[in-house]
Amino acid sequence: MNPHLGRDIQPVSQGQTSQEELIAAIALRIRQSLDLDEILGQTVTEVRQCLKTDRVLIYRFESDGQGVMAVESVIEPFKAVLGEKVEDPCFNAQQRDLYRQGRIQVLEDIQAAKLHPCYGNLLLKYQVRANLVVPIVAEEKLWGLLIAQHCRCSHQWELWEINLLKQLATQVAIAVQQAELHHQLKLFNAALELQVKERTEKLEQSLRFESLIHLITEKIRDSLDEGQILQTVTQELGQVLELERCKIELYDNEHTTATIVYECTQQAPTCQGICRKISDFPELYQQLLQKQPLQFVERIPELAPEQKQATRLVCPIFDNQGNLGNLWLIRPREQGFEELEIGLVQQVANECAIAIRQARLYEASQTQVRELEKLNNLKDNFLKTISHELRTPMSSILLAAETLEKLIEIEQEEGRLKSSQRFNQVLEIFKESCQQQNKLVNDLLTLCYIDADSTTLFPDWIDLRIWLPEIVQPFLSKTGSQQQHLILDISPSILPFECDISTLERIVIELLNNACKYSPKGETITVAAWMKDNNILISVINSGVEIPAEEFERIFDQFYRIPKADPWRYNGTGIGLTLVRKLVGLLGATIEVESQNGKTSFTVQIPLES
Repeated sequence: MNPHLGRDIQPVSQGQTSQEELIAAIALRIRQSLDLDEILGQTVTEVRQCLKTDRVLIYRFESDGQGVMAVESVIEPFKAVLGEKVEDPCFNAQQRDLYRQGRIQVLEDIQAAKLHPCYGNLLLKYQVRANLVVPIVAEEKLWGLLIAQHCRCSHQWELWEINLLKQLATQVAIAVQQAELHHQLKLFNAALELQVKERTEKLEQSLRFESLIHLITEKIRDSLDEGQILQTVTQELGQVLELERCKIELYDNEHTTATIVYECTQQAPTCQGICRKISDFPELYQQLLQKQPLQFVERIPELAPEQKQATRLVCPIFDNQGNLGNLWLIRPREQGFEELEIGLVQQVANECAIAIRQARLYEASQTQVRELEKLNNLKDNFLKTISHELRTPMSSILLAAETLEKLIEIEQEEGRLKSSQRFNQVLEIFKESCQQQNKLVNDLLTLCYIDADSTTLFPDWIDLRIWLPEIVQPFLSKTGSQQQHLILDISPSILPFECDISTLERIVIELLNNACKYSPKGETITVAAWMKDNNILISVINSGVEIPAEEFERIFDQFYRIPKADPWRYNGTGIGLTLVRKLVGLLGATIEVESQNGKTSFTVQIPLES
C-alpha cells in the first residue's frame, strides 16, 4: 500500500443526503455568482461543517512553483494558516503531474503513516492528524488542492467523504474556469474599450483638426492681407495644439536669409524680426529647402533665445513656384508631435502658401492698377490740355475761313473779283478740314469727361417720330452728293420716352457720319426705330460693306482702325465708335453690331423705365 494513499476505503451510505444537497447548493452558487473568493469561502466552510472536520482549505499553486493557502475554514483552537506560502521540497514535478492526472491522498493517521520527514514535519507544523487531499484541475492544469483535515485525532475517511471532496473539487474547477473566463472577458472588454476610446479620441482629434483646417482656410483665403494671414495661422495653431510658440519665417528672394515675420507666444522674449543667414545652419535649411518637415529636440542658442531644450517641428511653406518660408512649432521637451498633428501642420502650411502667394499677387496687381491709374490720369490731363489749347485757335481759323468766304462772295457780286472754281474748291476743303479738327477736339474732350465721370445727364421726353427726322434731315444733301440713298423707317406705334437728348443726338449723328463715310456709291443707308419688349431700338444700317466677326469687339477700342485690306479703309481718327459706346453706356443702354450678306448694322437698345 502506498503510504501517501493510506488504507483501502469501503463503500458506505452514511452522509449521502447531505452530500447531494451540498453539491447542489455549491453548483447553484457557481451558476449565480462570478465572485470566486465568495464561492470558495462558502465552499470550504460548508464542507468543513458537512464533514465535521477541524480544517478545510484550498491550496493554490502560483506561477513560481510555490503555493499559498488561499482559502481556509478552521475551528479553534487550531492554528489558522490562511495566506501562508508553502514550499514543500517533497512536492516535486512528478508529484504535481500525478495529482494533475487525478491522484487522491488519503491519510488517516499522520503518526502511523510512513511519510517523508519534510512532508511529515509540514503536517505536524499545522497540527494535522488526518489528511484528505483532492486535486483541483482546471483546463487540464493543476490549479490547486482541496484539503480536509482532522487535527484532534486520527480519522477513518469514508468513501462518501472522498467522493464528496472529489465532486466539490470538480465544482471548484468549474468555478475557477468560469472566473478565469470572466476575468479574461473583463480584460478583453477593457482592452476593447481602451481601443474604442483611443480610436474615438483620434477620430475626434481628426474631426477637430479638419474643422481647424476649414476654419483657417476660410480665414486666410478671405483675406488678401499677408500680415493678417500669418497672424491667423500662428494664433489658431498655437491655441489648438497648445504650443509654447508658433512662428513663421519667410525667405528673401535669393533664399540667403530667413526672417521671422510673425510669432504667437505667451512667453518672453519674442523672436519676431530676427533675421538668420541660411549659410549659418546648412544641415537644417538644406532639408527644409528640399520641402521636408523636421522634428527634433535640441537647444540651439541661435534658434532659442530662452536657452532651454524644446521639441521643435518645422514644416516648409511652399508651392509649385518654390519655397516661401517655414512654419515653426515649439513644445516642451517631453511632448512630441504625433503623426496626425504633423499632417495637420503640413496641410496648414500648404494653405498658408496658397494664401501668401494670393496676397502677393493681389498686392502686385494693386500696384499695377495704381500705376495705370496714374498713367491714365496723366493721359486724360494731357488730352484735356491739348484739346483746350487746340479749340480756341481752331475756332478762330474756322471763323476766319467763313468770313473770307463771305467777303469773296461780296466782292464777286460787286464785280470787283472774278469767280474761280478752283479757289472755291480749296476754300471748301479748308472749311471741311477745320470742321473735322473741331469735331476731333470736341470728341476728345467728351471722352475725357466721360472717363472722369464728370458728365451730367438732363433727361427729357423724346418723340422719335418728330425728333429723328430733324436729326436725319441735314444728311440728305450729304448722301445725295455722295450718290447714296438715305431711308428713314420709324414704327408708327413707337411711344415717347425719357432720355438725355444731346447725348442721344451725338450717338445718332456719329453713327450716320460713320455710315456716310464708309458706304460706297449707289448703296443705301437706313435709319430705323421701333419698340420691342419694353425697349426702344434705333438702328443705322448701311449696305455694301462688311466687318469681319473677329473685329466686332475691337472696332470700339480707342484709336483702333481695321487693317487697310478691309473695305473700311478710309481715313479716320479711330475714336468715333469708342465715343458712341461710352455715350451709350451713359444712357444705361447697349449697342450691338451685326455684319453679314453685304450689310452692317449698329443697333442701340434703350430700356424703358417701368
